[in-house]
Amino acid sequence: MDLPEAHGDTRSWAVIKDELQAELRQAQQELNEIPILLDESERDVKQLQERSASISAHLQQVLSQIDKIPPEEIRVAYDAALDAQQRLVVTRGQLEKLQNDKSHLTRFIDMLEAILQALEGGSPEEIRASKSFATAEMMIQAQESERSRLSKQMHDGPAQALSNFILQTEIAMRLFDVDHDQAREELSNLKTSATTTFQHVRDFIFDLRPMMLDDLGLFPTIQRYVDAFKEKHGLDVQLSTTGVEIRLEPYLEVMVFRSIQELLTNIYQHSQANQVKIQIDATDTRVKASIEDNGKGFEAESELAKETNLGLRLIKDRVEMLGGTFDMDSTIGQGSHISFEIPIENTEAQD
Repeated sequence: MDLPEAHGDTRSWAVIKDELQAELRQAQQELNEIPILLDESERDVKQLQERSASISAHLQQVLSQIDKIPPEEIRVAYDAALDAQQRLVVTRGQLEKLQNDKSHLTRFIDMLEAILQALEGGSPEEIRASKSFATAEMMIQAQESERSRLSKQMHDGPAQALSNFILQTEIAMRLFDVDHDQAREELSNLKTSATTTFQHVRDFIFDLRPMMLDDLGLFPTIQRYVDAFKEKHGLDVQLSTTGVEIRLEPYLEVMVFRSIQELLTNIYQHSQANQVKIQIDATDTRVKASIEDNGKGFEAESELAKETNLGLRLIKDRVEMLGGTFDMDSTIGQGSHISFEIPIENTEAQD
């Protein structure tokens, strides 16, 4: 939403405030409805998991007697298994989306409340120049950029693969009446493709909102992400954690995880590095993270000023808004070192 130009137009400014208040009420209403939808989705996932396990067991029995069972019964078993897996993947995706929506709505409500509070005590010129408003704009741009990226990946990956599954299934069904061995080979290829696509979907879900961040906390989630990143991209990433493993406030865990994720992705895409070192140190009062690479390096000041570099600026602004510090040191040809430190309160050491 663009702010009105400041020419003494108090009516336009009042309209903006009314629109923001309407957005706030709508967001609060949507947030209040999410817990009910989450409960329903969690029950659906549990039921589908049980159904999928039962169907998979039946399919294994069918496969163990494939030479004795009529082709039609084999076809029915495979169709049921494929349908169960697809329903489970979709429902899990819906659950992840609801959890992600809850997180986004909470942050959106906080942002709207902060802007409305600022509107009550500041002039249009002050609001336009405020750092919090600039950060809000960057957050929106970064979110839209990430949604666009994930949408393209889903279209080019799982969506295309599901179309291929339908074609492969039709081919296998026709082959059952002609050549059982070839049909079995086609079904084996279909299973391999489905397994690969399922892993891609799980990766997308993890990118959107890793469930283990809520269940196990920051440190195991970062370790899992680093392991998967190394396997996927072949980059030598060394992770070291020191201090006490603590559970932070959820918004802090998300912030630290997303920052590590953003920095690691930037290194892979732009730095030409082949080695990365990540260090996370936590105490009862603060958490510090640093990431160092041996890539081509850059001019630190000019890098933050780039319009395209929303990720780095957003990390810096979020850290500073939380009362922390952000440092970036890099020289052309000598790699880079980025670190941030955030004060924490009311943390609880893990057993």
